Amino acid sequence: MELTLDVLKVNLDTVWVLMTAFLVFWMNAGFALVESGFCQAKNCVNILAKNYIVFAISSIAFFLVGFGLMFGNGNSFIGLTGFAPALINGSASFSSLDWTSVPMAAKFFFQLVFAGTAATIVSGAVAERIKFPAFILFSFVMTSLLYPIAGHWIWGGGFLSTLGFHDFAGSTVVHSIGGWAALTGAMILGPRIGKYAKDGTVNAIKPHNVTAATLGGLILWLGWFGFNPGSTMAADGRAIAHIALTTNLAAAAGSITALLMSWMLQRKPDLGMIINGTLAGLVAITAGCDGVSMLGALMIGGIAGIIVVPSVFAFDKMRIDDPVGALSVHLLNGVWGTLAYGLFATQAGSLATVNGLFYGGGSSLFITQLTGVAAVGAFVLPASALSWFAIRAVTGMRVSAVEELEGLDIGEHGGSAYDLLPASALETVPAQQTLKNIMMRQMKQEPAIAKH
Repeated sequence: MELTLDVLKVNLDTVWVLMTAFLVFWMNAGFALVESGFCQAKNCVNILAKNYIVFAISSIAFFLVGFGLMFGNGNSFIGLTGFAPALINGSASFSSLDWTSVPMAAKFFFQLVFAGTAATIVSGAVAERIKFPAFILFSFVMTSLLYPIAGHWIWGGGFLSTLGFHDFAGSTVVHSIGGWAALTGAMILGPRIGKYAKDGTVNAIKPHNVTAATLGGLILWLGWFGFNPGSTMAADGRAIAHIALTTNLAAAAGSITALLMSWMLQRKPDLGMIINGTLAGLVAITAGCDGVSMLGALMIGGIAGIIVVPSVFAFDKMRIDDPVGALSVHLLNGVWGTLAYGLFATQAGSLATVNGLFYGGGSSLFITQLTGVAAVGAFVLPASALSWFAIRAVTGMRVSAVEELEGLDIGEHGGSAYDLLPASALETVPAQQTLKNIMMRQMKQEPAIAKH
């Protein structure tokens, strides 16, 4: 092959796309550490296993069905071509991806790591009480059907893209879709035993390894430099540099405002809130990282950090148990970031071709963004709830009370992450020890209770 300028450009673009995809893949490690660190030691193996296997499930589901539904040529609502046989024999054609010149395999792999991220978001919100097979089944449904169908509307040439809806790297496509699915899962599962008292008191279930959670947060921050700049899907120096800087500024602003909000509301600077503030800023800037100024990025990320702290407490008041704050980070700030583009988009000092409300562009872009947020939520909420109910009918969804109290590591996987810890160290909520004693007494009287 003659190394013409065009060939060299395609090769350089391909290397860039794949390197950033590898960074996004490494975000699986970040999610695994954040989620396991924020939860209890007795469930560590279970959470790590979910975060490990979810990418394998996503890879198969997205290859077989999801990629075609999302990017295949079809209509305004769904792709109808490009499923596994066409990918295998090389006959697949995707007009929605013609804008990037990299090979089809690179296009697929880059989009795959985004699909896997959306599925991973669900893991944290349902942690510490979901059956392992139920999570595996939902991950398959998520990446083969729910994520691709809604994603087609935005990135696959569907009706929202026709309206002018803008979501550069996935505040809605990845984070809100994952967040809506996580919300239905957490609500249907119900809270962990001992989390809420009858009088409405919230019992804090403390994280077992903040070191792991902090390392995970930093891995995610690093991975986002693949997530957002990589979505150029071309080695465009000006675009990459702009997006990398807006991404980092939003993360930094979210970290600081979450720190201040935590300090004000909790009287102490909570590290967990700081980490979630960083992630909230990253989620929020993802939609408009290409089309906002540096000042806009600071505002979007800063507001995200303000949102995330009180929203964690608000979900607890609603008795929606989210062990890691996934709903506050991904759902609420996915929505905020998507709407923020309609406010902060600017042709001055960014890559945007339109102006948002705050830059003299009127309200039309904001209304389009709001329409997209509402449409995705209106689909994913009932569709994911229906999927959860179907899975619950087939395999069951929640582990038994005894298994939950003893820890999912033993019941679901037959071993613990920390064999050197005494059993007493695994109990972090007084109510759990009381309930466990009651259950143990009942088991002695009625051995069959463990098998319900």
